Amino acid sequence: MNLKSINQLSAEEAKSEFLRCCYSTSWANEMTKCIPFKDESEMVAASESIARKLTQSDWLEAFAGHPKIGQDIDSLKVKFKNTADWSAGEQAGVDSASEEVLQQLSEGNRAYEEKFGYIFIVCATGKSAAEMLALLQERMGNTPEKELLIAMAEQEKITRIRLERLVSATEEE
Repeated sequence: MNLKSINQLSAEEAKSEFLRCCYSTSWANEMTKCIPFKDESEMVAASESIARKLTQSDWLEAFAGHPKIGQDIDSLKVKFKNTADWSAGEQAGVDSASEEVLQQLSEGNRAYEEKFGYIFIVCATGKSAAEMLALLQERMGNTPEKELLIAMAEQEKITRIRLERLVSATEEE
């Protein structure tokens, strides 16, 4: 898919594609309303502008669209079939992790979700499992208010990467 293709999608098709980038219905609906985009930078700017207007429940909905870091790949493919290929690539850093690090990630994910009420959100692209574990452990000391802001910023990074993937095909003039 490329930007030209996105600009030609029906509203429902566009919403479906945008939900692959950020699982907030409000965000996807607003992005759909912004079509057509003249270029990728306009699309990214629209995304950032819309993100600034999202409510806490919109953010929590977006977070719920992600698998837990280190989750079993087979269950990831079933539960998150629309983004499983992207999530698996983003979480490639867990592929070579030791059993001990994976266990600590699993335990850390549970503790994080108990404390904050949503899964640990981190832009995993390019990070090893040990790096993600260290970030999870560091962020456990945050207040709920501070952590929500950090999680929102991480979601924005993920959304941007996914938007870039969405339009990664060469544009046809």
